[in-house]
Amino acid sequence: MDAYDDAGGLEEARAPEPDAPSGAGIASLSLPYQVVAAVALAVVGVLACAHLAMVFLHVAPSNTLTKRHGEAVDDWVYPEFEQNWKLFAPNPLQQNVAVQVRAQVAPADGPRRTTGWIDLSAQDAEAIRGSLVPSHTEQNELRRAWDFYLNSHTDDHRPNGLRGTLSESYVRRIVMLRLEGQRLGGTVERIQLRQTVRAVPAPPWSTERTDTAPGHRELPWWRVGPADLPGAAQENRTEEAR
Repeated sequence: MDAYDDAGGLEEARAPEPDAPSGAGIASLSLPYQVVAAVALAVVGVLACAHLAMVFLHVAPSNTLTKRHGEAVDDWVYPEFEQNWKLFAPNPLQQNVAVQVRAQVAPADGPRRTTGWIDLSAQDAEAIRGSLVPSHTEQNELRRAWDFYLNSHTDDHRPNGLRGTLSESYVRRIVMLRLEGQRLGGTVERIQLRQTVRAVPAPPWSTERTDTAPGHRELPWWRVGPADLPGAAQENRTEEAR
């Protein structure tokens, strides 16, 4: 029906506007349904977190939790959620490996003497401790050179082809570069390297018992030649030989 305004004119009838919704989602439900929905969401969240934790423990390396609750983890994962991949390295390093050197030094006047063991790995660790931008050399040069040497030699220190010979020369040059800054009181004629391996101790909350006694692997003595020396030292030794 048409309506007239105060001036007597014809005014178009307007349909009443619908009421705006009072809420959206769970808030639009009645109180009993809100409780049911909240409980259901909480249960789903807990199950999702539990599932992620179980899968994480399944693909993680062996640790205290998997040793104690491994059967429960396997019962949850197998067979529906079986994984055939590894999240981390399958055999992560659990040892501290240090490379040390001692030298046979010939003083200008006096008998030859042998220095004590100098921990080159500890020097690298000290150089990067507290540094915001440690250099690649301090972090990896010695470590990777040592891995290169071990992977290209047999257990009785025999090289496997040309890579073994190359790795030995590379390690000697790195060691002599490190010894250049040491005050050894004479000319270095021979050097001997050794590897000290110490297992990483178990955390205080673990019942695992770890033998942290160091193990050593000593290499034969190497004679130092002109090709093993840094540039300045090489020139000095060549002039002395003349």
